[in-house]
Amino acid sequence: MATLQSSIDVASLVAIDTHVHAHQDDFESSEAGSAAKSYFKSSDVPLDLDGIAAYYRERKMACVVFTVDETLSGQPQVGNETVLAGARRNPDVIIPFASVDPTRKSAPQEAQRLIDTGLVRGFKLHPPLQQFSPNDRAVYPFYEVIEAARLPLVFHTGHSGIGTGVRGGGGVRLKYGNPMPIDDIAVDFPDLPIVLAHPSFPWQDEAISICMHKPSVYIDLSGWSPKYFPANLIQYANTLLRDKVLFGSDYPLISPDRWLADFDQLPIKDGVRERILKTNAIRLLGL
Repeated sequence: MATLQSSIDVASLVAIDTHVHAHQDDFESSEAGSAAKSYFKSSDVPLDLDGIAAYYRERKMACVVFTVDETLSGQPQVGNETVLAGARRNPDVIIPFASVDPTRKSAPQEAQRLIDTGLVRGFKLHPPLQQFSPNDRAVYPFYEVIEAARLPLVFHTGHSGIGTGVRGGGGVRLKYGNPMPIDDIAVDFPDLPIVLAHPSFPWQDEAISICMHKPSVYIDLSGWSPKYFPANLIQYANTLLRDKVLFGSDYPLISPDRWLADFDQLPIKDGVRERILKTNAIRLLGL
């Protein structure tokens, strides 16, 4: 863990992208992957871990990289071990998170095994794809392991680009993207850092309320072009949540180049801009 941290020169970074997906080269081969690229109007960017590292290194950025442990979408999966191996080769750029389906009985043990590698810096969950309610007591043993390690836990919230336009939404149930059940997690696991990923459409007010009320909760701004951010999200990011909002792109579906170009057009205060792009992530990740 210390090896990866000491290799990132935070002073030289322009930004830290807190939301980067590791995908197989053929992720568009699935119906969901092809539809997602069309939905996001994605440009072609590197998908291999070394290519991702070179891409971000060139831009003087570090990035949080993870996979999603799910089978619903039918997309080819990247394993946690592949992400960790990429981080070992590129410790100056890649901050590796892991993903474990928390509904599996072995999830707590698998999470602990990954934590014991000393490399994992956090975990990513996607309730709509993993098909669970975040406050289901059956997954609490998984949260206990993550909280004990004091590692951040990222939850997908809001609308899912995966499944949009696919027959039956590809089986994705949007109800699992409602952030309000995550408020229970923030109460029951008060020392667990939580990130509500994405503008939480159509529950943005709920996400803002949780983030304001619970000291352990953050919001990342990934998955949407900033030009589509709701006014209330911009307002609170500029004021009461200026220390709790994080830059995230949703690479490769949204590139950091596109995200940052649109972010530059928002009325974000100068003192707040650096917090969102870098400072808040440094504190959350303990860099």
